[in-house]
Amino acid sequence: MRREWKQPVKTGRIIEGENNMGRNAIVTGGTRGIGAAIARRLKDAGCGVAATYAGNDDAAAKFKEETGIGVFKWDVGDYDACKAGVAEIEAAQGPTDILVNNAGITRDGMFHKMTPQQWSEVMRADLDSVFNMSHQVFPGMRERGFGRIVNISSINGQKGQMGQTNYSAAKAGMIGFTRALAQEGAFKGVTVNAVAPGYIATEMVSAMNEDVLKKIAAQIPVGRLGEAEEIADCVAFLAADNAGFITGSVLTANGGQYIAA
Repeated sequence: MRREWKQPVKTGRIIEGENNMGRNAIVTGGTRGIGAAIARRLKDAGCGVAATYAGNDDAAAKFKEETGIGVFKWDVGDYDACKAGVAEIEAAQGPTDILVNNAGITRDGMFHKMTPQQWSEVMRADLDSVFNMSHQVFPGMRERGFGRIVNISSINGQKGQMGQTNYSAAKAGMIGFTRALAQEGAFKGVTVNAVAPGYIATEMVSAMNEDVLKKIAAQIPVGRLGEAEEIADCVAFLAADNAGFITGSVLTANGGQYIAA
């Protein structure tokens, strides 16, 4: 059956200092590392932003004090907690226009030694959370005719990584989720995309042994680790009003370390 063409929603760019048409965003895992950079970037663009976190109260309090961004604590691997948490955020700032699924953990180990707990914890936090959060906001986005969902995958979800069978599987699953949901949301003005970062100079990565960091950097054609702000810029681009023709895409940001077809 032929679909009736509809005029796209009015567009606008996400740029510094511009009010992005009053868009409201939720960033999971948004008080530290890449998530914090994304939350700051969206706020700078004029969005209302809420950041979720799971456990580090001190870091969340510091982030809130520094940025003025609201922080909300719950386990994104818990569907009911996501339902209640999103309802609380939307009561405070209005319907969600932009969702960034950034929250995730690692429980590394060689597969023959990996425990069921290591597997399930990563799947729950990294992949189940994407369903749990998207399921809360996707219907409203469809009804309003606008939405942006950006999922933070990983280079290791594209190429795999020894010792990270659980993490690689979860991040690859996120890409499959992105491509499937993009097809469901496209005609309703809802785009779903993914960003696959390489090695980024977050606090956790930067704490690694200097020799290890040098070896990692040597494998990256641009010769350095990425910056969290560079990933935030990728997200801001995909979240912009005028990015409505881009959906189902995976934007790699890894310095040329892995070039996906």
